[in-house]
Amino acid sequence: MVELAAAEYRRVWDRFYEDFRFRPSMSPFKWPAIEEPVASVTWSLSALDDDPDDERLDRLVAEIKQGLSSCAGPAGTLFALDWQHTSYRFAPRETGGPGQPAWPLSPYPDGDYLIFLAEDFRFGSFGHPWEESLCLFGANLLGIAATQVDEILGPPIRESGRAVRVLDEA
Repeated sequence: MVELAAAEYRRVWDRFYEDFRFRPSMSPFKWPAIEEPVASVTWSLSALDDDPDDERLDRLVAEIKQGLSSCAGPAGTLFALDWQHTSYRFAPRETGGPGQPAWPLSPYPDGDYLIFLAEDFRFGSFGHPWEESLCLFGANLLGIAATQVDEILGPPIRESGRAVRVLDEA
């Protein structure tokens, strides 16, 4: 695992802002904060509100890590981006196992945008802390993880950036 140096940090974030039309905002009128790719599914994280022992959260994180790791392949690396904080490049197959360092971040947005990306940006995850949502993108990642995420979080709120379910305001 390597912390991104300043020049690479700027390059990766600049590309993310451009490619995904990233618009950070706490305002619901400006959500979603990215232009979600055609091959994407976004879920509300509200199902985790009633998860006192974090069992569903732990399962969600494990499923996403497994999906990202599978898509990266045996020698692949990912970017782990924490908005306005330290970000990393790491090999998922060399983290999280016995005797290995932990993953640098969690896919669950715990107060900031948390993003995992393939180095070529073709798949990844985008956790939105204020919308309380998680977007997975890339056909391979969706093929690996979407069914399990549906089981944990329920039906998605958006597919390919289009609303498929309206959340209750209550």
